[in-house]
Amino acid sequence: MADEDQTYGAARAEQLGELLRFIAGRIRELDEAGQLLQQAPELLRLFGEARSELFHYEVRLTYDTPEVAEHRRLVEEAKREPELLTNDEDDEPWRQPPHP
Repeated sequence: MADEDQTYGAARAEQLGELLRFIAGRIRELDEAGQLLQQAPELLRLFGEARSELFHYEVRLTYDTPEVAEHRRLVEEAKREPELLTNDEDDEPWRQPPHP
């Protein structure tokens, strides 16, 4: 499975937000028209779509791609071994140290 299939992009998250806002608006419309319970099949269908997308959002939002997982592992390892964070070597060996 490709990494992009495992993550939840901003566009899809926005679509989920739009779906939830649509459902909220539709509930208000049906309630004001006195049709809230009569339209139960429509609401169940919408709730099903929203439930499925919310599940994917939750699962995929917390998915780490292999690259992200490796970066997270390296950071955690560095936190446990602070000496890995220090570098005694000169990052720019071509520069001469200032003379006193």
